Amino acid sequence: MLGFFLEGYGWLPNRRRRADGAPARVGVPGQRVVALCGPGAARFFYEERGIHRHGAIPGPVMDTLFGRGGVHSLDGVDHRLRKAMFLKVLNGDGAGLLERHAAEAWDAAAETWATRDRIVLFDEASRVLARTVAPWAGVRVAESEVDGLAADLVSMVDGFGSLGPRHWRARRARARRERWLTDLVTRARGPGVAPAGTALAAVAEHEDADGTVLDARVAAVELLNVLRPTVAVCWFVAFTAHALHRWPGHRDRLRDADPAYAEAFAHEVRRFYPFAPFVGGRAVRDLEWDGYRIPEGSLVLLDLYGQNHHPLLWPDPYGFAPGRFLERRVGPYELVPQGGGDPTTGHRCPGETLTVALLRTLLPRLARLEYDVPPQDLAIPLRRVPTRPASGVVLEGVRVPGR
Repeated sequence: MLGFFLEGYGWLPNRRRRADGAPARVGVPGQRVVALCGPGAARFFYEERGIHRHGAIPGPVMDTLFGRGGVHSLDGVDHRLRKAMFLKVLNGDGAGLLERHAAEAWDAAAETWATRDRIVLFDEASRVLARTVAPWAGVRVAESEVDGLAADLVSMVDGFGSLGPRHWRARRARARRERWLTDLVTRARGPGVAPAGTALAAVAEHEDADGTVLDARVAAVELLNVLRPTVAVCWFVAFTAHALHRWPGHRDRLRDADPAYAEAFAHEVRRFYPFAPFVGGRAVRDLEWDGYRIPEGSLVLLDLYGQNHHPLLWPDPYGFAPGRFLERRVGPYELVPQGGGDPTTGHRCPGETLTVALLRTLLPRLARLEYDVPPQDLAIPLRRVPTRPASGVVLEGVRVPGR
């Protein structure tokens, strides 16, 4: 996969172009690999009876982004039970409570930003989100430890697509936080330690299909699978600031806090800007897609970046147009930055609704801030995975309206 590390998000689109619309055969030593994209591709890929995740996620990604033994590597009954554990936490007022806490944390942080000459929005948003999600999940973190927690959770995401220092930083961050949370889960299994209804209580009490509670380390992995993706929303906050700088005409409508438009804007940010480049699964039997044979055992890659920019799914795919999500109902296999299909039964991220809720709350707040954008490197390099604005989006002279 040297080509991936050299080409980043362009790796699969480049090979698909050479295949002239057919599934692309990708050269990976020792493996048969096929890359899919386009109408129907996501539905085919997420058909669990034909393509499984177990054994398909590369070890370096497991050791940085997902963790060993977590929900991302499961299939069938075990996957559905583990997924239900997450959905239980998010049902009821779970997502709404996190949304309210995030709004309070953002507003408090914005007051401090106004006292400083400049801030790096990406970093500040990661701290807001860490300060929000940790207590919501039942994890007590001292204020003095928030910056370190945010940095570690960002590192786990930032290093999964790298072979260099970012990758090793991510491994160290994961090992450090898994040890910390393994101890916390062990203690939480005592009476009255884990607050009821929290993610900590859910992972500490969860039983898999065989009736046994999760190994404490695996429970720690699953707790990180709540903390880490929530803090990763800082990528989309930074991308939004980039979009508002590049297309300022959207700012007035976004700052009005119309929930429907704020959600549409969040969807367009998630579609337009690159995050995960692709997702993989293993063919558990001989398959056929669009007339092409995929032998059993093949590694099947769904080009997420290509899917979110496919012209047959998205007219003017490289135009930034939040209104497209007000004009149509998007199907479960069309917008796939966090997977496709039904999150209750398939491999679509159960936290996607949480991501959208946080963005629906935070993005109008960002649009309402007044600030200056000094000269900086706002390039978004497509060879870097995951990418982000190179400068992290530096803001100067932040002013809170009405302050």
